[in-house]
Amino acid sequence: VLGEKRIRNFFTSPSEMAFFLILNGALLLLAETLRLRAPVVNTEKGSDERISRLGSVKAFGVGIAQSLALIPGFSRSGASMAGGLMFGLSNEDAARFAFLLATPIIGGAAVYKLPDLLSAANRSILGPALAGSIIAGVAAFLSTRFLLRFFQTKRLNPFAAYCFVVGGGLFVYFMTR
Repeated sequence: VLGEKRIRNFFTSPSEMAFFLILNGALLLLAETLRLRAPVVNTEKGSDERISRLGSVKAFGVGIAQSLALIPGFSRSGASMAGGLMFGLSNEDAARFAFLLATPIIGGAAVYKLPDLLSAANRSILGPALAGSIIAGVAAFLSTRFLLRFFQTKRLNPFAAYCFVVGGGLFVYFMTR
């Protein structure tokens, strides 16, 4: 909240966003390397209990990693997962923790922007904004369910490759325009 305008104005170039998308791909590859070193999950304990053993200092570190998402092109969940893996969570628990961390951020952003939406100047878009919010919520729920299952056994490499291809293509496009 304190640095919103400064951050928004600092990273305004589309080529910068494309470059940071490439860096996001590198972060995901780093996370994949960390995943391979992650501890074997003790399935006798539930995910919540395993995450709670992370401790406050390491959980704060995951939050710091998540702050990379303030930079356009970086994935909030990817940065959070990388942070979780860095601090010893399993792949599945890092993904779960990353999605749990989204709740207060998304809720806080909604509360922060709600007065703008409810202003007299924006009343005409209230209906479409509400419909879009509901659809986005359902899509987020379904995506999260899919990704939590996906990350139980699959790798981050496809997402990293996507970031490299799209980021590289956009970077070349914006630099040659």
